[in-house]
Amino acid sequence: SPSSPAGKALPLEKLYNNSAVSDDAKPDAADFDGAGRSLSAQDLQAAGWTPGTRLDLDAAPLHRPDRAPGRPDNVRADGQQVRLTGRGNALSFLVAATSPHGPAEAAGGTGTVRYQDGSHSTYTLTAGDWRGGPLATKAVALPHLNTRQGDQLTEKARLYAVTVPLERGRDVSSVTLPRDPGADADLHVFDLAVRPETTGWTGSWSASTGGYTGTGQWRDQTLRLVVHTSAGGPQARIRLENTFAAQPVRIGHASIAVQKDGAAAHRRPTQLTFDGGHAGTRIPAGARAVSDPVGFDVPSDTNLLVSIHLPDPVPAAPVHSKAQQHSYLSEGGSGDRTGDADGAAFTRSLTMWPFLTGVDVKGGPGSVVALGDSITDGDHSTPDTNRRWPNVLAGRLLAQNDVPRFGVLNHGISANRIVTDRYPGDGISTDTAGVSAQHRLERDVLAQTSARTVVLFEGINDVRWGASAEDVIAGMKAISARAKARGLRVLAATVTPCEGYHDCTPEVDAKREKVNAFVRENGGYFDAVLDFDKVVRDPSHPARMLPKYDSGDHLHPGDAGYRALGESIDLRLLAG
Repeated sequence: SPSSPAGKALPLEKLYNNSAVSDDAKPDAADFDGAGRSLSAQDLQAAGWTPGTRLDLDAAPLHRPDRAPGRPDNVRADGQQVRLTGRGNALSFLVAATSPHGPAEAAGGTGTVRYQDGSHSTYTLTAGDWRGGPLATKAVALPHLNTRQGDQLTEKARLYAVTVPLERGRDVSSVTLPRDPGADADLHVFDLAVRPETTGWTGSWSASTGGYTGTGQWRDQTLRLVVHTSAGGPQARIRLENTFAAQPVRIGHASIAVQKDGAAAHRRPTQLTFDGGHAGTRIPAGARAVSDPVGFDVPSDTNLLVSIHLPDPVPAAPVHSKAQQHSYLSEGGSGDRTGDADGAAFTRSLTMWPFLTGVDVKGGPGSVVALGDSITDGDHSTPDTNRRWPNVLAGRLLAQNDVPRFGVLNHGISANRIVTDRYPGDGISTDTAGVSAQHRLERDVLAQTSARTVVLFEGINDVRWGASAEDVIAGMKAISARAKARGLRVLAATVTPCEGYHDCTPEVDAKREKVNAFVRENGGYFDAVLDFDKVVRDPSHPARMLPKYDSGDHLHPGDAGYRALGESIDLRLLAG
């Protein structure tokens, strides 16, 4: 098999020594796993992963190798030296593990990154097995496996995008892949790329994808989504993600405007372009698209209208379900309404955000990411009024000059957990509570635009639904360690009380208190602690929320409670 000559790094495609993809008509032309099984070229095509396709996965510019079915298209890792250049915050691999024995555990090993200044760093790469790995963290899942005998197995096949830290500010010159993990497994590398820094941009608004739900078949109609900015700036771009999807989605046109009222804009919307000037784009399953920068003055603390024309049938979409905000949709067959200034065409209402996951503004100091559950999502706050605690925090940052005026990105998902997945990460589902905070950390925090600080406020759903305090604490430690390894500042918040909610038993409260004791003691795991529990609890009955802060269900704060949380944060802790 090809290997690097001693001391010489080669482009990855020069090192390909395995064929993973076969045409369904010639299934014996590839042998991905050493037992004659392979990926279906037709399945990859149906997912939008055609040969040579650019795949923006967690903000890294990866590609599916431009190789015909049956041709070598990946490297079985065994210490090869790969030529690679670039400077950024992470190194991303398009990978999967295989075993000739069937579905297996993850595989991986340790490799080395060499920099142009002569220095180096080590990394540990672990990839899920293509048949047995988690669906929650996959880049794409395909519905079949081909076998050399010609049988097509109806079984999910997975590919993963996995990132590892880089030394920031240094130019990469080459990457040494991990050694062969042994006779029972192989680690396959299809592509690798440096994930660039998003210097010069600040995230102004964002939302997490919590599931993949049926739409009732959208067709040739336009979404007009209402979002609320934090930081402002003189240019804008939007982020669209086809997370959890099984097929590509075509975006015909997109536009941005300042909301006047309802679906009406203050003036004619500004059209957005993609991929260097194209009116629309096609987003493969699991990937994302970022629009080209456009001269559009984004006001801070203001509602925007982001309009997206969907020309083709869309039977299901990735969504953030608890928007606490009404958005709009034109009728099926009504065509491209992205340029409409009035809202007359938008006769239908939505209470979710499909596809749209971010609005970035030019300039600014970077972003604070709030990683949480329904209390960060703003559940039980007054709809259409932007009274979630991250909105309160954003307003406070805008109104002062003592610390940088960070953008605030809300990555709360109602019913989300730290330890376990609610939504499994694949397939059409009515559950939009997301994969676990650990499984979405890469997408929702580490890949966010110019993320500087993360506030971790989660755990009540875990202790209510069976996780031990020890499991929650271990998850919080893991999230902090991964974020710190990428240079982020990490703040943890104590878990707020919920006695009076139907499943908040004394046993649940005891677990909550144990988690909070760990957070307060800190032990160096976090850069700072926010005592949200102390802010909203009833001093005379600490297992309960103060009535003035309670929405009425005893679990979620109301508007006053969210304001108290947002106002309690010492802004200096965000910057260190």
